[in-house]
Parts: sequence; C-alpha cells; structure tokens
Amino acid sequence: MEIIFHAHNAPLPDRLRRRAELAIRRMGLRLARAVDAIVRFEQDGPVKRVEIVLHAPRQRNVVALGEAKYYGPALTTAIERLGAQVRKLRRAHQPTVRKRAATIARKTGTLNPKRSRPRTRKA
Repeated sequence: MEIIFHAHNAPLPDRLRRRAELAIRRMGLRLARAVDAIVRFEQDGPVKRVEIVLHAPRQRNVVALGEAKYYGPALTTAIERLGAQVRKLRRAHQPTVRKRAATIARKTGTLNPKRSRPRTRKA
C-alpha cells in the first residue's frame, strides 16, 4: 500500500511519520483491498490538524480528521476515528448470525424442508 505524506506549513518529525505509517498499514489490513492513503499535516496558527484519507476500490473513501494543540494528539485522534470507521465498514459487510446459521443448516441438511417459516406460538 502506498502512503503519501503532505506537510502543509508544518515541520514533520520522523517519529510521527513512522507512527502514522504503522497505524495506516494496520488499518489497511483490516479494510479489504486498501490501495493507498494520504496523510495531511497542517498548521493553522495554534491549531495542528491531521487528516487521513484511505482509498479502497469499490468503496467510499474513509476520511478521518484530528485537531489538537500538537501533532501527536491530533494524529492519535485521527487514527482512532479512522479505526472506528473501518470497524463500522467491516461490520456492515458481515452477515448476521441468523443468516449464517441458516446457511450452515441448509448446507448440512439439518433444516426441515417441510417448514418454510418459523413456528408461531398460539396464545
């Protein structure tokens, strides 16, 4: 995966660059087929801003923004937000427990073919 760093009016220490790279590689493994990422470090007066954009084919871009007085906490916030979005995307693509159980039952032949809908209790 290719990671592009942009430092707009901001000095970027190597330690922050390595930390961002490791976190993005971890997120790229969780998000299927992640192609590249863009990390922007911006400084606007006393506010430091870190924006991470993760690209994957056939999916919308995952964008996370962190703001703080220093780059370290801003990067931490952006990484946490990126992780939350990736977890949410993964959950959306996983089948529910009932669907998985029904699929397994059909494959193993334990599903009763006579009953196409679940029983309802009479009051």
